Amino acid sequence: MNGQKICILVDSGCDVPQAVRQAYDMRVLPLKIRYPEGEYDDQVNITAQQVYDRFPGEIPQTSLPDGGTIHDALDRARADGYEKALVICISSGLSGTYNMVRLVCQEYQSMETFVLDTRNISFGSGVFALLAAHWIAGGMDWQDLQIRLVQRLEDSKVFFCVDTLEYLRKGGRLGLVAAIVGTALKLKPIISCNEAGVYYIAGKALGRGKSLDRMLNLAAAFAASKEGSQVALLNGDAPREALELQPRLLEKTLCKELLAEGQISPALVVHTGPGLLGIAVLRGGLDG
Repeated sequence: MNGQKICILVDSGCDVPQAVRQAYDMRVLPLKIRYPEGEYDDQVNITAQQVYDRFPGEIPQTSLPDGGTIHDALDRARADGYEKALVICISSGLSGTYNMVRLVCQEYQSMETFVLDTRNISFGSGVFALLAAHWIAGGMDWQDLQIRLVQRLEDSKVFFCVDTLEYLRKGGRLGLVAAIVGTALKLKPIISCNEAGVYYIAGKALGRGKSLDRMLNLAAAFAASKEGSQVALLNGDAPREALELQPRLLEKTLCKELLAEGQISPALVVHTGPGLLGIAVLRGGLDG
């Protein structure tokens, strides 16, 4: 436990690697995945591969953690000796998780809480948990922690390509991305989150290869806008492509290593389908 007794909680859509969660005793609020036979807790009793195996015939629904789950997680943190809880959530423009957590925390009187709407997705959100852990380890106090997290929101950005927009369309997550873009002439959009935390087209290119090149260039340009930037590389059932992309990403962004890498969570898989490659950039890095 850290000296400030601040517990960090993340929703499962933040894609914080298990090693990072264990190192800083981060707690996870699992999103829900619903099939006809029942409901599953994201990353608890269902894996990404199990979701992929049921595509394309079965596309489940997702939902946010219920109030009881959130309340119980806070109770456990308090029982473990924590006095404050920082909760990191994916964008309120893409999920109702932030609002649900905020409402529960408003009513929770047993410890101080702060809920951050990252207006982002995947490790673009999860990086704020890592930032918070980094600052807490350095002795930053509770009030400054909240201020600094909000100040750094614009320094995190994700760029991702999907093999098809069909899963985003069926899940109602297209936002400002027009479905027709992905069907005409094999035009592939590079998707990101805008200031409101809603998906939009950051760029587009003809075909998979050129779209990955375009994504790399967009990520590199954002990283170059502040010294010391760091990057993460996530994939959705595309580990081989991610492995091939990694050295190019590090070279273009002048980074020595990745902040995080790996498979996205099952709940995010539902809305993106197989074949996702994504880059998260923290402009200025952990020390920025």
